[in-house]
Amino acid sequence: MNELQKPLSALIVGASGLTGSFLLPLLLKEERYEKVIALSRKTLPFQQEKLKSILTDGKNLGELSENLQASHVFCCLGTTMAKAGSKQDFEAIDLEYPLQLAEICRKNGASHFLLISALGADPHSGIYYSRIKGIVEEKIIALHYPHTSIFRPSILDGPRKEARLGEEIGLTIARWVSPFLIGSWKKYRPTKVSELAERMAVEAWSEQEGLQIIEGLAASQIQANPKGI
Repeated sequence: MNELQKPLSALIVGASGLTGSFLLPLLLKEERYEKVIALSRKTLPFQQEKLKSILTDGKNLGELSENLQASHVFCCLGTTMAKAGSKQDFEAIDLEYPLQLAEICRKNGASHFLLISALGADPHSGIYYSRIKGIVEEKIIALHYPHTSIFRPSILDGPRKEARLGEEIGLTIARWVSPFLIGSWKKYRPTKVSELAERMAVEAWSEQEGLQIIEGLAASQIQANPKGI
């Protein structure tokens, strides 16, 4: 029985966040998942029989390692410098926690790690945000999961629970210029969180081994590496 036939489990971190709140219901609807483990900072608004909810701010992932056992791992963690308040706190959320999660789940036998990153991610970038995103990508790829899917969305377009003036201004501008972004520039159009969640749920069942990098959700941007490096 191959992976597409046997019952599997999913683990989602950041389940109460912008993308996670769209992705979690999709995972729960998936019949091939017999269990869904959801890690979040806030209490989830619902419970289901196959849902195991764990409250955590990410600081105690090591203590939770025995509970972090799943076939597919969806990492929806992410913040901004403005919200984090310092580089140290930003790196904890966008670098340290995702990497620790990936390491634990790899040891626990997970076969597919799906990470939300960002357009422009590059470990050698002169832009701090892009450099941290690139570093976490690089370190997670080095863990050699059988399947690794990295999503690099543009500015996220969705119902935020917290008003951020800078992001609202940026999103308004991005929506205005979006129709003019064609060809190779199309990936810079705002990424709807609902579409990102749907793409992640579908990509989890891809039979393509190795590394897939999806930029702006464009299928033409998928890069495969059967060795996972």
